[in-house]
Amino acid sequence: MMMSAEGPSRDANCTPWGAAQRREPQVSGDHAAEPLAFVGLRGTLAQDALLARYTSWRVGGRADILYSPADRDDLAHFLRGLPAHMPVTVLGLGSNVLIRDGGIRGAVVLLHNPGAALAVADGVIYADAGVASPKLARFAALHGCADAEFLAGIPGTVGGALAMNAGCYGGETWTYVARVETLARDGRFDIRTPADYSIGYRSVTHRDGRALADLFTAAWFRFPQGDVATGRGRIKALLARRIATQPLALPNAGSVFRNPPNDHAARLIEACGLKGHRIGGASVSTLHANFIVNAERKATAADIEALIAHVRDAVRVATSVALEAEVRVLGEFAGDAAVTR
Repeated sequence: MMMSAEGPSRDANCTPWGAAQRREPQVSGDHAAEPLAFVGLRGTLAQDALLARYTSWRVGGRADILYSPADRDDLAHFLRGLPAHMPVTVLGLGSNVLIRDGGIRGAVVLLHNPGAALAVADGVIYADAGVASPKLARFAALHGCADAEFLAGIPGTVGGALAMNAGCYGGETWTYVARVETLARDGRFDIRTPADYSIGYRSVTHRDGRALADLFTAAWFRFPQGDVATGRGRIKALLARRIATQPLALPNAGSVFRNPPNDHAARLIEACGLKGHRIGGASVSTLHANFIVNAERKATAADIEALIAHVRDAVRVATSVALEAEVRVLGEFAGDAAVTR
């Protein structure tokens, strides 16, 4: 294993996103018979793929191209092979995102990988972007790191946590980032530090204010020293709190709205009498008002988006507070898709 005083090296002890044997792309979907424009890919490629199964709300239309890379180099190869004009969307665990019923044009990349790499050296933890945040929390606790427990409450991947500075229970991702690896559209990797970004509450942009363009493919975290028993105990308590206060058994995307300054979105929504309010198959959770659930799996993305708008408007009228959505809305309305495809 190659390590240094700066923490685990890029190839520390395992291949990123898990070791994958070289194979021809696996293709499925309505257009499987069409010739592929890609050569030498080792991941899983699908065309006209339904995205609902990859989102925690279990809604969403189709992607023109869906790709799950074998590793970081395979992802770079895939991106280099795309037409320059084709948009690219990245999904991790599909939480904190609403994909419209018309789907997403262009390519969608799935980065979650249960075999993604984790390593530690000299108090620095390396994690591939495809690692689930709760897995990073458990790994950190096991290696005597403190303050990483909050990551157990984030239902997404490390890459997603980096992209939005995800946080909960008083912790935020970028507080502990030492450096990150990024991948540009042309397949070029780079190493950046927090000084390259402007980091705020659930927000990450370039230092000059530009929106993020490159993909996060890995990060190195520096947590304070702790002990294993305390860390594991805190994670256990945090997860018990989540189970008791959040509708985890029902399809949801996590917190829908950001907390306004010095207040909580859930308190405002509940104060407006919106718990249980429904539009179509979507409803405001009766357990936690800042969650919208697809309880019977009959909701459409349009139902959820309409309910988000209704809650925002009702809270603004009643309290003069303008709630800001934490959930990212992606893709096209169903009618628009029929025109563009």
